[in-house]
Amino acid sequence: MENITTAEASQFAARGQAVFSGFEALEMPVIAAVNGFALGGGCELAMACDIILAGPKALFGQPEVKLGVIPGFGGTQRLSKLVGAQRARELCFTGRNVKADEAVSLGLALKVCEDVVAEAVLMGEAIAKNGPYAVTLTKRAMYESEGTAPGAGYALERNLFAMCFGSEDQSEGMAAFLSKREAQFSGR
Repeated sequence: MENITTAEASQFAARGQAVFSGFEALEMPVIAAVNGFALGGGCELAMACDIILAGPKALFGQPEVKLGVIPGFGGTQRLSKLVGAQRARELCFTGRNVKADEAVSLGLALKVCEDVVAEAVLMGEAIAKNGPYAVTLTKRAMYESEGTAPGAGYALERNLFAMCFGSEDQSEGMAAFLSKREAQFSGR
């Protein structure tokens, strides 16, 4: 990036933002398993995921100011949502990195896992056992209501909740519960 122009930098940031926003737009949850450097774009990538698990060697940060630039792939926006505005400003203004334990205490990561990849797989398997349509609509309700008034969020949730009752997954899930058996979801 050393010699790119202002116009090229804008295009580069737009591509990065589009790719990372794509993670949020995926129907199913995305789990980041971080056990090394997640600095700059790597931190922005992790924050674009729905859940961040940290290994003991994970290191997070937005050190772009040390290079004379700012985060360009959504870091200034996502970090505030995860850790709060004041803490995000401190991290972005100073370029300070945080280790796994502090990332958890700040709300940047969910938890520290000794074997972060195995934990991510287990979490993915637990999510996959649920009704895929319901998981998709849950994610949609959470992301689409961000930044809206509570009433708008409740209305979206109510509409998506109602949509579940026209699905095969809802019928199967409730029948399985009443029959005391595991549900066999179809995603429809």
